This record gives sequence, C-alpha cells and structure tokens, in this order.
Amino acid sequence: MPSPRPDPRPDHRPAPEPATPPAPRRLHLRLGARMRRIPPSRLAAGAFIATALWAFFELAEDMIEGDTHAFDEALLLALRNPADRNDPLGPPWLETVMRDITALGGLTVLGFAVLAVSGLLWLQGRRRTVGPLLLAVAGGQAFSWLAKGFFDRPRPDLVPHGTLVTSASFPSGHSMMAAVIWLTLAAMAVRTEPRRWVAVYLVALAVLMAVAVGISRVYLGVHWPTDVLGGWAAGAAWALACVALAEWIDPRPPVLPVTPPEPAPPSAPERAGRA
Repeated sequence: MPSPRPDPRPDHRPAPEPATPPAPRRLHLRLGARMRRIPPSRLAAGAFIATALWAFFELAEDMIEGDTHAFDEALLLALRNPADRNDPLGPPWLETVMRDITALGGLTVLGFAVLAVSGLLWLQGRRRTVGPLLLAVAGGQAFSWLAKGFFDRPRPDLVPHGTLVTSASFPSGHSMMAAVIWLTLAAMAVRTEPRRWVAVYLVALAVLMAVAVGISRVYLGVHWPTDVLGGWAAGAAWALACVALAEWIDPRPPVLPVTPPEPAPPSAPERAGRA
C-alpha cells in the first residue's frame, strides 16, 4: 500500500506562546535587571549610608538605656590625671592645641570654608554643585539641633569643661559638622582629580580632621565618647548623601589621565650645531 504523500502547503498553525512567569518571578527579574544597571559605587555608597544610620540609632538606643555609661566614663577619665581630674593628660600646651583643633569643627571655620569653596565653584561655572554643598551645611546643622533637642543628654559632669558649651550633648555637633563639611569638600575635590593618590590623600586628610575634632571634644571634657561616635556616624551618612546628590545634579566630567608633556622639537640653531 503506497505511503501518504506529505502536504506541500506550509503549516499555518500559530507557534505556541512562551510560558509567562508568575508575577513574583517577573518582579524579581525586573529588579535584578535594574540592580545590574546601578554602578557598584552607588551600591557601596547606599550600603555605607545605611550602615552609618544604623550605627547612629543603635548608639542612641544604648545611650538612652544607659548601656554606654561605663564605657563613656572610663574613656573620659582615661584622658585625665588620676590624681587630679581637673588636669588633662599631657603638657599644658596640649590643651591649647586641642582648643585650636576643636575650632576646625566650629561654625566660624566651617562657614568660612564653605563660602570660600562655594565662591570658587561659582567662578568655575559649576554652579549646580553649590546647592548640594550648602544643603550639606544647612541639613547637617538642622539635624544636629533637632537631635540634641530630642535626646537632651546632659554634658559630662565628671571633669571641668575646657571650652564654653551651651547645648545638649548627643550627638556632638562639632564632630558631626566636621565630618559633614570636610568629607563633602574632599569628595567634591576628588570628583575632578585624575590622580588616584591625590584623591586618597584628600579623603584621608578630611577623615583625619574629623577624627581630630572628635578626640579634642572628649579631651576637653565637653562630650561623652558616644556623643562623638554618634556625630561621626550621622555626619558621614549625610555627607555621602549630599555628594551623591551633587553627582546626580552635576555629573562628573570625564577626567583624562595625566600624561607628561612631549619634548619640544629642537630649534634651527640646535639642529645646525648637531650637524
């Protein structure tokens, strides 16, 4: 019996549609695609901000519950003469140095630095960057005032104060504003710096200044150590947030690598002399 001949007409049956993943799977794929488009630097910045804020609120909670009192008292007294709490450790000139360092976190010095840099950015035509810089100052100072009023922690009373203070203790306003301003200024300078070691130096210098201001506040007896830690955490988080805002408003221009200039061609008398 002869086999049936194949039908020469094309098969017009529609192809089966691909299976549609369930809604949770689609959401997961969509979020994964968006996350892959985010630069790693922004993910790292977001993780750092979240960690710093978590550290701040953990410190605040422990401070309210009194869990930090033993640590604060031990570290504060460690910087004093065991025989006389009125006498800070070190030679007499060290106390003067600490007062000079603590001024680096005061509004006078920080305000002058911000105004000077804002004027420079304006003259350079980078006017969009001035807004985030001024926001860093205003927002940081507002948060410091609000947090001090909310927590209302008394100043240390174990030792005499080495400088005048009028507000509450937690968080340390000098430590927070030093972290906010110096880190923000360093990060904005790094945005247009092609040399890696220069960028590392600027950031390290800003960190050193913020750390020095915090240590000076404890040395002068006007803050508990956890006040300083809280100020550093909140200040670093706010500084990085303002830098991220500046990057979004005024994207970083392309930075070309620094190359040494090519030697100039010899002049006509030099070529004649060589001949």
